[in-house]
Amino acid sequence: MAERLDGTVALITGASSGIGEATARALAAQGAAVAVLARRKERLDQLVADITGQGGHALAIETDVTDQAQAQAAIARTVAELGRLDTLVNNAGVMLLGPIVDAPVEEWERMVSLNLLGLLYMAHAAIPHLLKAAQEAPRQVADLINISSVAGRVARNGSGVYNLTKFGVGAFTEALRQEVTSKHLRVAAVEPGAVSTELQSHVRPEVRAQLMQRIGNIERLAAPDIADAITYIVTRPRHVAVNEILIRPTEQEG
Repeated sequence: MAERLDGTVALITGASSGIGEATARALAAQGAAVAVLARRKERLDQLVADITGQGGHALAIETDVTDQAQAQAAIARTVAELGRLDTLVNNAGVMLLGPIVDAPVEEWERMVSLNLLGLLYMAHAAIPHLLKAAQEAPRQVADLINISSVAGRVARNGSGVYNLTKFGVGAFTEALRQEVTSKHLRVAAVEPGAVSTELQSHVRPEVRAQLMQRIGNIERLAAPDIADAITYIVTRPRHVAVNEILIRPTEQEG
């Protein structure tokens, strides 16, 4: 049975669009105060206005999570202004597909920096606060959710370094889960398949054309579909931990 999140605080990275934005709206609707992080402050401000206009409580924090000092400052500000931290959703990421041979190395660096280091910086700064919240009312449980991908399970020609980052997210998530689960900090990975977001727009045009040949004819997921899965995880009773959700469009084969 779902539990509301009243009295709790959630922080969502990559919240200026797509899955992050949808998740902020969904968790706010469940009663959580939400801190929303991204680099595009004007979009965050609009999101906060929407949430507060519907009676919720939200805080916009312009942050580049690949900068460890900014990640730490965002966590500190969230706790200072909203009072605590019960849920972290590490959503910020980038998908720069393409062959490994002759690839632009700067794309690899960007993916490693955001998909791995940004996630690690946020987790490292948040964990002490999440562990504290897990011992306190109102719920005595906390959640850390890392957004991975079906690419974290299945390696594919043309996705090698993206695969590398998402396989890494899965490994880190499971190792951390084992380390903290007895303290009622639940750790989960959500692994979407094809979702209609801005993610595909980051891909080079020639690679995007190949991607669209593979998935362009299927009915893709929408960001709220993933937000719904995240909401399911964090609204379980204290004794229930959902560790992993792989969610694909019905028509997606691989």
